[in-house]
Amino acid sequence: MTHPLLSRIEQPADIRHLSRTELKQLATELRDHLLHSVSRTGGHLSSNLGTVELTIALHHVFNTPHDRLVWDVGHQTYPHKILTGRRDRMPTLRQFGGMSGFPRRDESEYDTFGTAHSSTSISAALGMAQGAQIRGESRRAVAIIGDGAMTAGMAFEALNNAGVPHAGKMPNVLVVLNDNDMSISPPVGALNRYLARLMSGRFYTAARESAKQVLRNAPPLFELAKKLEEHAKGLVVPATIFEEFGFNYVGPIDGHDLDSLIPTLENLRDLEGPQFLHVVTKKGYGYKLAEADPIAYHGPGKFDPAVGLVKAPATTPPKPTFTQVFGQWLCDMAAADPRLVGITPAMREGSGMVEFHQKYPGRYFDVGIAEQHAVTFAAGLACEGLKPVVAIYSTFLQRGYDQLVHDVAIQNLPVVFALDRAGIVGADGATHMGAFDIAFVRCIPNMSLLTPADEAECRQALSAAYAQNHPVAVRYPRGAGAGVPVPTDLSPMAWGRGEVRRQAAGTQPAGQRVAILAFGTLLHPALQAGQALDATVANMRFVKPLDVDLVKQLSAEHDLIVTVEEGCVMGGAGSAVAEALAAAGIVKPLLMLGLPDQFIEHGEPAKLLSLCGLDAAGIEQAIRSRLAATA
Repeated sequence: MTHPLLSRIEQPADIRHLSRTELKQLATELRDHLLHSVSRTGGHLSSNLGTVELTIALHHVFNTPHDRLVWDVGHQTYPHKILTGRRDRMPTLRQFGGMSGFPRRDESEYDTFGTAHSSTSISAALGMAQGAQIRGESRRAVAIIGDGAMTAGMAFEALNNAGVPHAGKMPNVLVVLNDNDMSISPPVGALNRYLARLMSGRFYTAARESAKQVLRNAPPLFELAKKLEEHAKGLVVPATIFEEFGFNYVGPIDGHDLDSLIPTLENLRDLEGPQFLHVVTKKGYGYKLAEADPIAYHGPGKFDPAVGLVKAPATTPPKPTFTQVFGQWLCDMAAADPRLVGITPAMREGSGMVEFHQKYPGRYFDVGIAEQHAVTFAAGLACEGLKPVVAIYSTFLQRGYDQLVHDVAIQNLPVVFALDRAGIVGADGATHMGAFDIAFVRCIPNMSLLTPADEAECRQALSAAYAQNHPVAVRYPRGAGAGVPVPTDLSPMAWGRGEVRRQAAGTQPAGQRVAILAFGTLLHPALQAGQALDATVANMRFVKPLDVDLVKQLSAEHDLIVTVEEGCVMGGAGSAVAEALAAAGIVKPLLMLGLPDQFIEHGEPAKLLSLCGLDAAGIEQAIRSRLAATA
């Protein structure tokens, strides 16, 4: 398909003079371009196909970037990126050095706020709206948020704040709820479109306010009028709590109908105070395969759009991912212990809990995108004698940190945290990087933290964590490991004990004897480096409790201690070793290798590890450089 209209669009100003017919043609071309671009690079697809018309309408109606658009989560912003001068960069999407899959302020002036975690948009847009008022500037701030993101408490905190006047003024903020999952009744159509346009227009608003002023002098009539208005609106729109927050609620309207979207947005743009527009869209819209299975097409790899996703024939059985190992362990442990309950903050598929949900629906809890609630909810379950397992991405546990400290650790409750996506995650970039969990977990009293080196140890570590009577986190990376056979029993690993995986042959002269202490899956490149250097290599397994006896033993037998971890160096596992040596009065050269003090960008994980010096060659080179410097 050729794209004669889209090829002429370099910035949103180019679409503001287009006719309604041309805008519809632009939507067709944009959707086609999007489908074929993502099929060549991989990335988020279903959500982006669903926001094509909404994106066009927003940029057509609002004077961006002067008016601010804040996209919640942001994985649905590929149409936005294409329309804001980045069409030619789509082939670099989510690749090292290429365009991010999320909005970034340093990428474009049209990306007014960096996002990737959910439910931040209303707070940010409200801040922008208030900032414009303080500066005396006339601009609009629009938050585009999905129905899933609306389940988070932060979104409701922002709604609650937005409905309160500041210095006598209400903020000019528009919240667009992109509802692509809920079943809406009555159906959206011509009548609903007309009523939505009517209720968003100046006449309706002015008439309502005038009536309120008159009726306030007769309180019984005013209350009756309010009830009648609510009842009348309830006949044509779903019941809503948003007006109780102080918003003027409009909708739901068809989010794929430009003839409805554009005039409604134009009306709302010209109204004062907080506005709320409810639009209904369909994930994968316009591509039948994605419409039929939006989950499969949520974040696909490369594929042929004419064929769709095809499962490649496996010549050899694929190695299980750490996520799959966790999912199988969860089912097996649930069968063995009826106290086990599983909790996820809206990441059932990503955390490997589909089978558990199917087998144990009464013990499975998806709490929505509400990480804080997930952690405290688990604490409440633990208070009642249950054994909660919270499956959560490392980067998302950051959002429940206060609850981890205040509600779980202080009360010393036996909650297991399965930290998926620990370390480098690849294409999702800095916002999803699991770089900090070692540092922020190990400093909390009562908490323990395990770092299994492979799939077999992951299962054993989970069993060991589950057997404890205090909070424990087990961290593991995205994807498959070394391909180590996974046991089927539920035997735990020895608590608090590491092991020597490679013993140096003793060929190195005095001053050159090296012990590498590896935490997690970097054990395997550490073993390769150890082979090249004839170094001793230890699989530490535990960050907390650290195997201090093993640390002391290795420090007594070697001249240089090297720690290796796929986490930030500052405050990480290497810091734990340094603290242990200092506490024991041992003065020994220590080289700490891990993620640098910077945010790691998106790219292929192996390449990123190499750039961070955490592949076998990088570990070996770092050690040789240290030895040369101290020779």
